[in-house]
Amino acid sequence: MAEKRTEAHHQNAEGLDIQAPDAILSFLADAQIEAAKAVRGAIPAIAAAAEIVAERLKDGGRLAYAAAGSSGLMALADALELPGTFGIGRDRIAILIAGGDEAFRTLAGGPEDDTDEASAAVAAAGIGERDCLIAISASGSTPYAVAALEHARSRGAATIAIANNRDVPLFRSADVAIVLETPPELIAGSTRMGAGTAQKIALNMLSTLAAIHLGHVHDGYMVNLTADNIKLRDRAIRIVAAISGRGRDDAARLLEQSGGVVKTAILLAAGAANADTAEKILEGTGRKLRPALSALGHDPEKWNPLFGKDHALTKK
Repeated sequence: MAEKRTEAHHQNAEGLDIQAPDAILSFLADAQIEAAKAVRGAIPAIAAAAEIVAERLKDGGRLAYAAAGSSGLMALADALELPGTFGIGRDRIAILIAGGDEAFRTLAGGPEDDTDEASAAVAAAGIGERDCLIAISASGSTPYAVAALEHARSRGAATIAIANNRDVPLFRSADVAIVLETPPELIAGSTRMGAGTAQKIALNMLSTLAAIHLGHVHDGYMVNLTADNIKLRDRAIRIVAAISGRGRDDAARLLEQSGGVVKTAILLAAGAANADTAEKILEGTGRKLRPALSALGHDPEKWNPLFGKDHALTKK
């Protein structure tokens, strides 16, 4: 019964294959919009999940994702972005997808029923009591996702479940259940569409809020990014310049002094004696920039020129 919503027939599906191309695309676009709206109802659960993820990462634990099929691809997209965007170490993230590496080439359906593979993957990743596992399944009953979550929980990990149906097996062992009640797919059961869109949005929201809790975002800037290419090095310079109020050349120089660490460069601009001093201040504030600025005697509310302040380095 729980699977009916994701397997149901869409009201606009009748005669879909004989509609004009523009009409078909309009139906598809509208279905995606409706699916995205479904995420709003899950905001309280997503907030609770983000707090758990942040707590586990802050305490030295890891974040794991477990899923199959298109849900696995949504998990993969979120997980792989976290190191570059928020500076979360790649060794702090585990991606468990049904079928293993072969899934990236074939995405075969069979492995999603393999509960033994799921349990083995959790054990091989060493998921334990310091960690958090997010399991994703559109139906909420995918055996791989359910087994991975149950095995992670048995090993003491915090568990978060994301599904597009209510009252499903995936939620039974979850600390937090995120229900994304998307409408039926325009192509019945093709959950890579609306359900996948809602999952991607929810994962984006969850991981971004967790990163904010960890102090990786300041006034909308990704101040913990890993600048490992030309684009991101340029972005790092622009972030330091924007927050500190310094010119681009100054920002580049400060970044060089900081070893490429954005927060450290900003604290150097704020008056920290050297990079070591800046690092000690950050360690004392949980690596959060706003209280670190306060520790240097600055009013962090006056550290964004976009708010019309005279200078980013205004003292209290």
